[in-house]
Amino acid sequence: MSVNNTFDALRFNQSSNVSLAYSIPLYIQIAEGLISQIESGELAPGAQLPPERELSEKLGVNRMTLRRALRVLEAQGMLVRRHGVGTYIAEPKIERQMDVVFRFTSGMAKRGYTPEARLISFEQTLVDAALARELAVPVSSLVYRILRLRSINQEPVLIESYSIPTGRFPGLQAHDLEKRSLYEIMEAEYGVIIRNARQSFEPVVASPFEAELLQVETGAPLMLEKRISYDLQGQPVEFGKDRYRGDRFRFVTEAAPFDL
Repeated sequence: MSVNNTFDALRFNQSSNVSLAYSIPLYIQIAEGLISQIESGELAPGAQLPPERELSEKLGVNRMTLRRALRVLEAQGMLVRRHGVGTYIAEPKIERQMDVVFRFTSGMAKRGYTPEARLISFEQTLVDAALARELAVPVSSLVYRILRLRSINQEPVLIESYSIPTGRFPGLQAHDLEKRSLYEIMEAEYGVIIRNARQSFEPVVASPFEAELLQVETGAPLMLEKRISYDLQGQPVEFGKDRYRGDRFRFVTEAAPFDL
């Protein structure tokens, strides 16, 4: 279906449900109609929307109402504005399972993307009391602090932050953290296998530093994952704080049937 036909359908839906129009703002109706078309695939990723004047005329609404609808989609990462060029349907979000230990390199490769890593910082520092408890190491022992920017198809999508005990991984700095997966290095070079993790997820907004790395606006939505990973013996291996672009990832989990 073309973009023009899609908006014709939205006009029909609006006029055929009078009771709904009284309870739900018009801009929300327009936004929900567009979201439905995007999720069904009728509006394909990369498709350019017509100019605002043309869209507002087709829908029979003023441009302010249309802009409010488009801002809803933009906030959800479904539209991309390219200044001086136009507005486009965004690429579909990548599903990230919340109930598994996620391996970015292999996970993205399986989905057909080309994963990349850029090392932002690598340092050794003394662990504080809170982190020492999480990693089960003595206070003031040394840990590696690693910051990496992860990309797919040359698009930055994730900032990884690791704290790892140096005692378990001596000489880690000698390995290429831009060309190799960290978990693969742990397994191949140190015989440490990640078995499970305790993870939490919460929405945050991009700081100026994070926004610059991820090429998004300051204040853009991110998903923060905090993680303690454990080896086969149940010993803590790493403490991670990863920030995913909210417009590129969707976080999903499976739930068991409710037990009455």
